[in-house]
Order: sequence, then C-alpha cells, then structure tokens
Amino acid sequence: MNRALFALTLTTALAASPTLASPNRPWKQQGSDDTIARRFAPLKGMRRIDVSAGGFGEFLRGLPLLPVGSRVKLFNGQDKPNQSVHEAVVDIDVGGRDLQQCADAVMRLYGEWAWSRQRANAMCFRAASGKNMCFGGGTYPTFRSWMNQVFTYANTGSLRAQMRKVEDPLHAMPGDVYIVGASGGMPFGHAVLVVDAADDARGQRHLLLAQSYMPAQSIHVLKNVDHPELGAWFGARADGGMRTPQWLFGPGSLYRFAGGS
Repeated sequence: MNRALFALTLTTALAASPTLASPNRPWKQQGSDDTIARRFAPLKGMRRIDVSAGGFGEFLRGLPLLPVGSRVKLFNGQDKPNQSVHEAVVDIDVGGRDLQQCADAVMRLYGEWAWSRQRANAMCFRAASGKNMCFGGGTYPTFRSWMNQVFTYANTGSLRAQMRKVEDPLHAMPGDVYIVGASGGMPFGHAVLVVDAADDARGQRHLLLAQSYMPAQSIHVLKNVDHPELGAWFGARADGGMRTPQWLFGPGSLYRFAGGS
C-alpha cells in the first residue's frame, strides 16, 4: 500500500471507528498531577505552539511522568547502564520482554492515543515484510497483546515507510518522529519522538524529545547534553536532522504519520 492510499485508508477508518470497550490501562490515566506539559514549561521567551484538541500532540503533552530523579529501567527491571541522557521518565510500562525498543515506543504511544480516542479498531502498522498488521478489536489486554506482535514484526524501516517526510522541519510538531530505518545493510536504526514544541521570540522552534532504546527500556524525555542551558529542549534544524545524546540523525530524518497527528 503506498503512502497516499495508507493515509486515506487510515483517515477514513478513524472517522468510522466504532466505540471500544472502556480502557483498562496498567498505567496512569491522562490527568496526572505531573505530566510532560506541567514539568517542562517552555523556557523564558518561548511559547508553546498550538495543537489540535484531542490529537496525538495533545496526548503526548499529557503523558504522566514518574517522580523527579527516577531512573530508566530495562525490561528486566535492571537499571539502564547510562543514566546521564534523560530529564524525565514516562510513567508507562515497558513490558517484560525485550520488545518495546525505539520505533516500538513510538508505535506504542500512537496506539495508546488511538485507544484513548476510541479509534484503535482503525490501527494498522506495517511489518518489515510489507504486510499490514491491523487491530481486530477487543479489550485493552487484547490490544496490548496485538501491540507486542507489532513490536515483534515491525521495525524502524517499516515504520518510516508508512510515514511521510516533513517538508518544513523548522515547523516540527508534537507527534513527528526523527527516524533512520533499518535497511540497505544497516542492521538497526533509531527513532526519537517529538513530544512537545515551543517557539522563542525569534520564531525558532524548540522541541522536547523522547525515546526508548536497546534493549527495551523506559520511555524517557531526553536531556540536551550539547546545550545544557536548554535543559530538555532541542532546537529544530532546517535540514531535518537532529543530534541527540545517543544518536546523530542526518538531514531529511524528520517524518510524520501519514494520517496526521
């Protein structure tokens, strides 16, 4: 399925999606006392950009956070060896298997947003084989089981293939993804999710970024180690690249979900 057809199919399906069973998440609901938006106020002179009510960007801003100083945990409960790259840890489960890595975390959050909007019956992700994997409906545990199947058979390359490149990276939005796909002899890639965005007085866009990594680990908001004066905020680049504490994304690496965010 090409990108235009995928976008049309997803948009049509979202509009017609039936009501799902009530969520029964094993993680905090939206409305937590400590969220990305509440902990990470824009820096002095910055103003948050507007996002669509009920959209993926608004959902990301409302993600609950673990207490200040929380450590990033691996799927097996051990500490991640490198605890120097994060400013906060998202309060959402990792799962007990080495599955929810970088692109998987992006798909998990997109899927959770769709579930929260009673749209999960319209969810499809592409496997590395090119086959679409679509949620057939059911309870939240069924949805999570399906997500684990997605994590098993999708990767950075297949996720990127169902997204569209952002034409103006200086207008990056919450929900966009810096992504390098595993393809062409590369055994792996990486994906980092934009979870918030704000403009300074000159109109320069700054972004909050979150990731999981290998092995599967807590989703965490990244620290700007190159510019510590910015805390967790990163300046958007016109060429669509981004330097994060654990990855250098080259030009043209910023993508957006084909159905919008």
